Amino acid sequence: MAVKIRAPKDFWAGVMFIGCGAFFMAWALTHYQMGTAVRMGPAYFPTVLGGLLAFLGALVLIESLAMDGPPVPKFAFRPLILISGACVVYGYAMKPLGLVISTALLVFISAYGGHEFKWKEVTILFLLLIVFSILVFVKGLTLPFPICPAMIENCPIR
Repeated sequence: MAVKIRAPKDFWAGVMFIGCGAFFMAWALTHYQMGTAVRMGPAYFPTVLGGLLAFLGALVLIESLAMDGPPVPKFAFRPLILISGACVVYGYAMKPLGLVISTALLVFISAYGGHEFKWKEVTILFLLLIVFSILVFVKGLTLPFPICPAMIENCPIR
C-alpha cells in the first residue's frame, strides 16, 4: 500500500522542521555537554528546542498524509531575492545610515517583494516599526544603535 501525500506544502514543511530540529540536536550533542535538568549544560537548551521542533515537524508531516491541502505553488524567485537582499542591505546600512533609514530600506524593499505593494500601507508599517524600534531597543534596552546617519552631527530624534 502506497502512502499518498494529500497536502504537499505541509509535507515539505514537516520535513524541513524535522531536518532542522534533528540538525540542531545532533550539533549540540556532539559539540557541547548536556548536563542535567538541575544543572543544565550548553547542549541542553538547543537539544530540547531541536527535539520540540522535530516533534512538531512530525505532527505536521503526519497531518499532511491525513488531510487534504492546496497544491504546492510555482516557486517565485522575486520574493526570495528581494527579502533576502533587504536583510543584507539592512545589515550593511545600519552603521552608516542609522536605524531610521536602514529600517525604511528594509521595510520598503521587503514589501516590494510581496504580491501586492501599497505605498500607504507600507509607509504606515514603517512608521509604526521605527517608533516601536526606537522605544524598545534604543530607549528601553539602551542598545547603542545609531538613529540618524553618521553624517548628521545633531540628530533631531535623540
